[in-house]
Amino acid sequence: MNKTFWNWVKNEEGRTLYLDGAIAEETWFGDEVTPKQFKAELISGSGDITVWINSPGGCVFAASQIYNMLMDYKGKVTVKIDGIAASAASVIAMAGGEVLMSPVSMIMLHNPMTIAFGDTEEMEKAIGMLSEVKESIINAYELKTGLSRVKLSHLMDAESWFNAKKAVELGFADKIMFWDADVSAPVNEGAIFSKMAVINSLMSKLPRKEKTLGKPISELDTRLELLKL
Repeated sequence: MNKTFWNWVKNEEGRTLYLDGAIAEETWFGDEVTPKQFKAELISGSGDITVWINSPGGCVFAASQIYNMLMDYKGKVTVKIDGIAASAASVIAMAGGEVLMSPVSMIMLHNPMTIAFGDTEEMEKAIGMLSEVKESIINAYELKTGLSRVKLSHLMDAESWFNAKKAVELGFADKIMFWDADVSAPVNEGAIFSKMAVINSLMSKLPRKEKTLGKPISELDTRLELLKL
């Protein structure tokens, strides 16, 4: 079994889940082992849990399943963002009954991305798939923040980065850790970074050449395997 991107720690306060780095090095699509392992570890205990997140994002299918498992968990789920919750990781963060951010942490949301190939029909299928994935992501954001779907869509289009204060103002987070001051006053709009930052991040998570050589490149499974947030 490959090294997992999560780690459970038990202490006096209960159980703590650490999500560090990319959310799944490869897609969970068609993977019957990894999701079952995560769920088994999640339900192996009871009581409240704390989820610490520091991740640039990753596989949309892994993020979706983790989000669902945490939402369905019987105990209280508290999310703490100590570095960055970007892309797919920001979706997982929305599963927290309470979301706390470090004063120096960030949340980033943007449109889902994939690599497509083929004729115009294949391109249209890829566009349609990305549109549906985006709508599913907006569902999670809308449920947590109460913002309109139109505003959320625009924020994703713009590739939006929010510091802790802005995230609390918009409803993506509830509190700022270690902070007693009033953060309800309006703050500047979230920073909009160059898409090169996202492209570089995504390129670092794409399968290495040796993993793709000799495999068919015209099947839907391959497109899904590369689907990242």
